[in-house]
Amino acid sequence: MKKLQWLIGSTMLGATLIFGFGNMLAFADGKYSESEEHEREERGKSSFSKIGTTKTNALYKEECSACHMAYPAGLLPEKSWNKMMANLENHFDENAELDAETGNSIKGYLARYALGSKNSRKTKKMLRNFPKNKVPLRITELPYFIRKHDEIPSRMVKNNPKVGSFSQCQACHKGAESGNFNEHQVKIPGFGRWED
Repeated sequence: MKKLQWLIGSTMLGATLIFGFGNMLAFADGKYSESEEHEREERGKSSFSKIGTTKTNALYKEECSACHMAYPAGLLPEKSWNKMMANLENHFDENAELDAETGNSIKGYLARYALGSKNSRKTKKMLRNFPKNKVPLRITELPYFIRKHDEIPSRMVKNNPKVGSFSQCQACHKGAESGNFNEHQVKIPGFGRWED
């Protein structure tokens, strides 16, 4: 009897490990469908609630957060960061010019952790359906971003004086600067916890 229990237990454990490992590989390769990804996010098992990197760059944070949130580098591809850094004298209608040494240091950090880099946690999903020849300068232009925010009414964000724009990530995502965008932790000012 004990041999039979051991055999059944070992078989179940082996099957569980094999199934779990196979799902982990499929997830890493981007083979899950959007509905499967959503189900995993619902259960809180998706690594996609964490974007970019937890690595911080003090210089980047100091310079950029003087005017706005220091967006995680993993939210835009390197070509976008390069284009943005090349035109800081007209940075969304503001002059954000930096000296060459500071600019090069920040540019290196952004390239190292940009969306699509080996250091970026979320690559394929965020760039899916985005034309290869387009260089987005706004995170809000990415199809992935639009899909994740399309059901939120304007009155809660754009018409909300406590938020004002979808670019104000930190207003609803408390861990935004460190790359934590878990949708189950969203609290919209004036409305409370977001439930989709």
